[in-house]
Amino acid sequence: MQHMNFFKTLSFRLSGGVKKAGYHCLILAGMASCSNKELLKKSDTGLNTGLKEGVTALAVSPPGDVVGKLVVGYQGWFSCKNDGSPSNNWIHWGSTPGGLPPSPGNQTFELWPDTREYTTTFQTGYANLGNGQSAKLFSSWTDQTVNTHFSWMQQYGIDCAAMQRFGKSSPQKDGIANKVMAAAQTYGRKFYVMYDISGWTNFQTEIKTDWTNVIVNTLHLTSSSAYAIQNNKPVVCIWGVGVSNRPGDVTSWTDVINWFKAQGCYVIVGGPRNWRTQTANLPAFNASNMIMPWATGTFGDIAGANNYVSTIAADFAYCNNNGIDYQAEAFPGFSWSNWKGGAPNQIPRLHGDFLWQQFANIRNQGIPSVYVGMFDEYDEATAIAKAAEDASMAPTNQYFLTLDADGVHVSADFYLRLTQDGAKMIKGQTPLAWTHPTPHTISSSGVTFYQSINYAGTASQVLPVGTYTIAQLAALGVPNDWASSVKVPAGRTLIMYADDNFAGTSWTRTSDTPDFTVLSPNANDKMSSCKVQ
Repeated sequence: MQHMNFFKTLSFRLSGGVKKAGYHCLILAGMASCSNKELLKKSDTGLNTGLKEGVTALAVSPPGDVVGKLVVGYQGWFSCKNDGSPSNNWIHWGSTPGGLPPSPGNQTFELWPDTREYTTTFQTGYANLGNGQSAKLFSSWTDQTVNTHFSWMQQYGIDCAAMQRFGKSSPQKDGIANKVMAAAQTYGRKFYVMYDISGWTNFQTEIKTDWTNVIVNTLHLTSSSAYAIQNNKPVVCIWGVGVSNRPGDVTSWTDVINWFKAQGCYVIVGGPRNWRTQTANLPAFNASNMIMPWATGTFGDIAGANNYVSTIAADFAYCNNNGIDYQAEAFPGFSWSNWKGGAPNQIPRLHGDFLWQQFANIRNQGIPSVYVGMFDEYDEATAIAKAAEDASMAPTNQYFLTLDADGVHVSADFYLRLTQDGAKMIKGQTPLAWTHPTPHTISSSGVTFYQSINYAGTASQVLPVGTYTIAQLAALGVPNDWASSVKVPAGRTLIMYADDNFAGTSWTRTSDTPDFTVLSPNANDKMSSCKVQ
């Protein structure tokens, strides 16, 4: 689950934070030592080229909050020193000894995030970004961060978030769970708990206690209107069944699955891509309501994605024959050179072609449910959330992957827009397409405010699609009651508000506006918040 990260990674506690020990296999040793062919399973030979463009997606269960939906894995595991979190340290970003901020050579993440929409960020030890701005990072503990993420999910048509939970209760994990629940409720998204049993020696007993005492009776997550329901049952996922170096065996896994079912839950099991060949473990998989095999990192190019089709086709057929729902997983790319070494840009995104091929293959097989790994996995560069477009948005003194790495400039929100288009195709709302329809950039991508009329005076930064409070605007070069003109690119809608938090008099603009004084009422030097749609 790229919370499970690339090859799902083993979690354990180190210096007060969750760290990960690599699940060594396949690509981990470096692609230079093994070919793409060697990375593929023997069962994945030959691409089913019988196109099914008119196919009707089939599933055992009727559409619900996971069947027939696009789900993203949500980590929510980043924290920073002095962010108010129980961890109170740089977790998952990396840090220097003594709790100092991440700095050149001291980081555990690969993809630099686009932080323009966060109101609170934290100074790192890197040089300024290429555009001269300070190199700052977000904390998942900040409410506005989680709200921003779920607002993106709403905007880009992501149905549901699988909230990763590594091990039993802790103040950090429980606090994030509350923030996820609140954000999902606010933005009309669904969420569910996805347990990762990596490194969880006593999971068989502790997972039951955590669910009953914490998830249900303390945090009351399953009582939320936003908690995912499938077949009239609350959804829970257990990831790690049958995965190498994870605790348990078929007996303990089956016991846990059946226990959750006895609590009235709809149980998803996450396992390895070769789960069907694990004859001894099939009783555990067969006990589940849905199976989601982990594909991230098991192939590294479009040919590998196509070779994987025979596997998902056989998986889907097996599940249908055994009364089990099936959820296919797709990922945008992968790299972790800043953390584990190896070549930068190890599995290239190919400016969206790699992820789209997986979406098209899933649609072509009539599989109606998909899981994207992951939403916010900047550690291993599998995040579809907004990221740095190019060197101007990343520190100048440390390598980070940027979205133009494969030679095509794409907007920070490109993979969110691509995922939205992929979801529409998989749901049958748009036809099967083997070439993605998503523009790499949207004209000017956002609006620009000016201090004076006729686009004169100081210009603000370009504001992409999003919502901007008075504090967010100030951070982007738009002081309160300052703007006098604006450029609005084609296809965008700007709503300006006289008061903070989208209150008071409003003005809606869909094109360039050179003079706010002529608006009715006069909008000159009046704007305190805005929405770009």
